Amino acid sequence: MAPKKFSPEFREQVVRAVIDSSRTVADVAREFGVGPETLRNWVNAFRRAHPDVVSAVSESERAELARLRKENRELKAEREFLGKAAAFFAKEFR
Repeated sequence: MAPKKFSPEFREQVVRAVIDSSRTVADVAREFGVGPETLRNWVNAFRRAHPDVVSAVSESERAELARLRKENRELKAEREFLGKAAAFFAKEFR
């Protein structure tokens, strides 16, 4: 199978979607139908070619966002567990 060819305009649009937002490379790649490693290579090449372009989200904000996302996943899992436990005990004591 031959690799797909993407126009330079498309590449720039997809790279900008990663750089200008706080979304992950995998999320953007899934949305645009591009392989995550391919997109990661494009982003790295863009950053090497344009070192003066500053991301809209700083490194400390990215770290905070990652921490909050992890906390959000944990809280959702706890809520799901507590809901199941409540249903189990409600059924047991009838």
